[in-house]
Amino acid sequence: MQPMSAAEIRERFQRFFAQRGHTRVPSAPILATDDPTLLFVNSGMAPFKRVLTGEERRDYVRAVDAQLCLRVAGKHNDFEEVGRTPRHNTLFEMLGTWSFGDYFKRDAIHWHWELLTGELGIPHERLAATVYTDDDEAAAIWADEIGLPPERIVRWGNVALGDEKNFWSMGETGPCGPCSELHYDRGVHLSEGPHCIPDHSETCPRWLEVGNLVFMQFDRALDGTLAPLPFKSVDTGTGLERLASVVQGVDSNYRTDLFAPIIERLAQFIGHDPETVESERFSYQVVADHSRAMTFLLAEDVKPSNDGPGYVLRRIIRRAVRHGRLLGIAGPFLRETASVVIDLMGDVYPHVRDGRADILDVIEGEEEKFARTLEAGSTRLDELVGAGAVISGSDAFRLHDTFGFPIDLTIEMAAERGVSVDRAGFDAAMAEQRERSRGEKRASLKLDPQLTALRSEFIGYPNETSADRLRVLAVVPGQSTAVVLDRTPFYAEGGGQIGDRGELVGVDGRLRVDDTQRSGDATAHLGELSGEMRVGDLVRAEVDEGRRWGAARNHTGTHLLHRALRDVLGEQAKQAGSWVGPDALRFDFPAQSATSSNALREIERLVNAQVRRNAPVHAEWMKMEEAQALGADMFFGEKYLPASVRVVRVDGYSRELCGGTHVGATGQIGQLIITGESSIGAGLRRIEAVTGEPAGELVGTRLDALRSVAQLLGEREENVPKRVQALIARLREAEKAAKAPRATASRLDAAAALHGAQDAGQAKVVVQAFPDADANALRGLADDLRGMTGRFVLVAAGAAAGKPSILVAASRDLASEGFDAGAIVREAAPIIGGGGGGRADLAQAGGRDASRLDDALREAARLALEALQRIETA
Repeated sequence: MQPMSAAEIRERFQRFFAQRGHTRVPSAPILATDDPTLLFVNSGMAPFKRVLTGEERRDYVRAVDAQLCLRVAGKHNDFEEVGRTPRHNTLFEMLGTWSFGDYFKRDAIHWHWELLTGELGIPHERLAATVYTDDDEAAAIWADEIGLPPERIVRWGNVALGDEKNFWSMGETGPCGPCSELHYDRGVHLSEGPHCIPDHSETCPRWLEVGNLVFMQFDRALDGTLAPLPFKSVDTGTGLERLASVVQGVDSNYRTDLFAPIIERLAQFIGHDPETVESERFSYQVVADHSRAMTFLLAEDVKPSNDGPGYVLRRIIRRAVRHGRLLGIAGPFLRETASVVIDLMGDVYPHVRDGRADILDVIEGEEEKFARTLEAGSTRLDELVGAGAVISGSDAFRLHDTFGFPIDLTIEMAAERGVSVDRAGFDAAMAEQRERSRGEKRASLKLDPQLTALRSEFIGYPNETSADRLRVLAVVPGQSTAVVLDRTPFYAEGGGQIGDRGELVGVDGRLRVDDTQRSGDATAHLGELSGEMRVGDLVRAEVDEGRRWGAARNHTGTHLLHRALRDVLGEQAKQAGSWVGPDALRFDFPAQSATSSNALREIERLVNAQVRRNAPVHAEWMKMEEAQALGADMFFGEKYLPASVRVVRVDGYSRELCGGTHVGATGQIGQLIITGESSIGAGLRRIEAVTGEPAGELVGTRLDALRSVAQLLGEREENVPKRVQALIARLREAEKAAKAPRATASRLDAAAALHGAQDAGQAKVVVQAFPDADANALRGLADDLRGMTGRFVLVAAGAAAGKPSILVAASRDLASEGFDAGAIVREAAPIIGGGGGGRADLAQAGGRDASRLDDALREAARLALEALQRIETA
């Protein structure tokens, strides 16, 4: 019997707790955008931190999730251990359950025991539990109710003495509490002596922690004091990778089906046999782990850089490249391993699949960039290693600054030859460089110690763009001079809207304002100063009026888009971020799949109906309680002043708290055109749009292009798409014939199949049996159709040499809208006594019973048409 797959374990875990009243919650993005104490989400608890402290309320009190986590920095940092041990990973999935003031220890313990021993079939005699030293309640439940013998219940921890075993916290501050860990006994043969007992530090290979039940009772302050939380909660975490190793009966995370396919692809790429793979296990595991981490970071639009998340990504990619060189790979190779990650994880995390092309291109570009300096940097490192037992911090910094060597890579390469690195010296050199690079910007806003005490009054509502007799409060010189006024019509960047540009004109000087930013309560006008401005001078302010009005149109358009989006997709499509400029707008919202083209058209229609209505737009200040009573929308953790807030209202349509500038009536927007919809991370989508003059220019450009193509083809404009589709099909066929004339006869006739296709909405549907075709021929047909036509679905069957096979394929746009070929094949395959699967856009299955191939074909076609109908009517 095949071992249970990690995908099935993930699903069983969530289904088990959903059946016990838990709401299934999608994974939050890895980037910890809402928590200033974290760079990345490093635990399942991080997205729920504000709920646990009582600062935020959800519409559920029980939750279950599979949260993507990344541990490469801060308190929880596994980067140096990755590849060396069988259980450490940078990126991992934490299967978690939550009780917010609902059930507590008894239910948490009983349910996890039932899950592990019942649902997942782990022998109960192989499990042990740990509890906090004085947690008699948890110990009694394990002993008296679960029936664990005393020798398999271990007490650890004493927070007062600095021993935090069995006491869990996410960071130096925040929610925390005693915990009870579940450990799996991997066998007495791995015991290293009497000390080998279940232990949080996992110093003995016999025991593997497979679950942690945290009983949240306290909120830890900066001084270490523990205050009771508003309510008791439960936070449990079970690493999917570790759990899979237990259920699948292997001795390492890297031998599970989450990593093994990556390692196998890498071995095939290099040409290594299994014995060689085992001898080079460390480097193989580093590459496999880092391929996962880099893929998911790139899927969230993180790009390699020298600071912040981008620097972490660069470290990960470059360490993987270096281990590729140790395996003998001279050229780019990470595209191969990242492709496997996308294939493995794309069904569960569609944003990874959607971003395939960009992810692979960025990885290859960064790989090639590092390759150009790796050899020279390695030569310099060789010289430093030969010069002494310690590499100085300044030399390590030069390796970083000149050759792009991340410090951890330098430390690792030096340690392999018995040489250490002055890490403190490197950190000091790095800090000095950062101070230099940020010096000008910091000086422009913070050099004057009195700046933070200043206050500027904004007088730019509703859309005032000029004012006179404004007094200069501060002038801060620098690469960009900063001028602070007592009053200003310049809007400082905030609420997603960019800062104004324009100029300040005084008696003896003029400031060309290139940007406007807040600094505390002061508004800083940043730009190039000609002449002189002094504190106390009176100046005239002129805002770039066209730019301001463009931003106002787009900001009101964003409010209309937000309301229409929720009307079409549901109230869960709440704003998760936005950007408002003079020429375009972006709007981010939570969603697990792409928004269909029909839904986007409906959203656009609703917005433009409000534009044509020319509804008045009002903005008024009121108390927070009044805004709440009015039903004004408040989203994504905005921190508004508690005493007074500004509500922007489109008559009869929307109300939102907002400090930005807006039009006086919706008709001033002109029109709104959605220009794109895409994934920007796990569970997050982005809509891009234009309004006003840019929208009109876009329509004109597109119409001109359509007219030109129609003239070239000699067709009416409405017939252009079909004519182009036909020409492309002919071109593809001609190209294939020219390149492989001998193979043409052995391929299935895609043109004939397309000729007999049915129309289902905008898609072509081909359902056909090819008695003499094998699996390769069916795949070739799918590839040919993909090149010949646009939106299509193929359901095909073959039985070459008596071996039945079935294939389902779809165009990638349909796959991005929710069509899942893999799911269809998995349902139809048992009819022919087989199994299979694949991606959302291509899946295949083989079987043993050719006599029932027609039945399988009909069932797959039925499922495909149902799926297509759901998409087309969405």
